[in-house]
Amino acid sequence: MDSRYFHASALLLDKSRKEKRIKVPMDEGTEGEARVGIDPARAKKSDPFPTEETYDQLFNGIPFKNVPVCSIRVSKNNTIFALCQMDGTGQLIRSCGIEGFKNARKGTNIAAQATAITFSQKALEQGYKTIRVAIRGLGPGRAASIKGLVMGGMDIISVTDTTRISWSPPRPRKPRRL
Repeated sequence: MDSRYFHASALLLDKSRKEKRIKVPMDEGTEGEARVGIDPARAKKSDPFPTEETYDQLFNGIPFKNVPVCSIRVSKNNTIFALCQMDGTGQLIRSCGIEGFKNARKGTNIAAQATAITFSQKALEQGYKTIRVAIRGLGPGRAASIKGLVMGGMDIISVTDTTRISWSPPRPRKPRRL
């Protein structure tokens, strides 16, 4: 079936068919799923994009320009967390290897999440509650590291992706000879 036809048919549904679809009885496991819309949730939040006033805006009593940055370096072999002030002085560093994961286990999402939780606990001990996150690299611990920071009690006010993009990629491998 053509995807354009499918999307067009969803828009052309008459009101009675929509009402019939909503009145279908649901099991108890999906009670809140159909009742929560995306648009009301987005209407509550402010605009997600920064403006000129964002630089001086206060987050938990700290101006945005003075909020410390948590740099996360994710690779397929390890995940490294570093907390730095805005002037560049390092405050705290933690990696999956320091946490006790060895060899191939360092590159897993479970290791990244566990390291993020202990990293956030140590940052909270030093008095850092609100942070910005700059994540770099592609690896299995990419989403798990941010989730671990939130689980550890950190307030993340912005997430920036600083992954480098190569516009002149390396030469491909030579073809295999048979």
